[in-house]
Amino acid sequence: MQLIVGLGNPGKKFKNTPHNVGFETLDLFKKQGEFSAWRERKKLKAKISEGKDLILAKPQTFVNESGRAVKAIIDYYKIALSDLWVIQDDLDLEIGKLRIKKNSRSGGHKGIESIIKELKTQNFKRIKIGVGPKPEKMLAKDYVLKRLKKQKALSTAKKQAVELLKYELSNS
Repeated sequence: MQLIVGLGNPGKKFKNTPHNVGFETLDLFKKQGEFSAWRERKKLKAKISEGKDLILAKPQTFVNESGRAVKAIIDYYKIALSDLWVIQDDLDLEIGKLRIKKNSRSGGHKGIESIIKELKTQNFKRIKIGVGPKPEKMLAKDYVLKRLKKQKALSTAKKQAVELLKYELSNS
């Protein structure tokens, strides 16, 4: 069983913000497969959708506390860390660029820091979607919660991330 976690913040006011590319990419991925409807699982602190040998999760803890939900889901479903994928935004990548990382540090991403802290390891797979660069004088926390103007580039990146994830899953 594999687990794909999309990072994001719950609520309509966060739609189309850099921090929500994980949620939005996961929604696109879900549409292309056979998955159950999203179900709020309070005990797991997440919305869950299940498919054949695959669980999709959207933590409802807000990005910076994602680790609490990821840990609960992994413990509940008994997921091996080698079967964990996290889809995240990345300020250090230009908007639209993608990168796969395995067993790497957080790069300053608070949601990834939370996951590493809760799991006590950085040994899991990530798809990073570029949302940068942020304006020089803007704080990162303000930028990732602001709606972006370059939605077309981000939309293309989310579609490419879905294809990349499908490829990786079929070849693992």
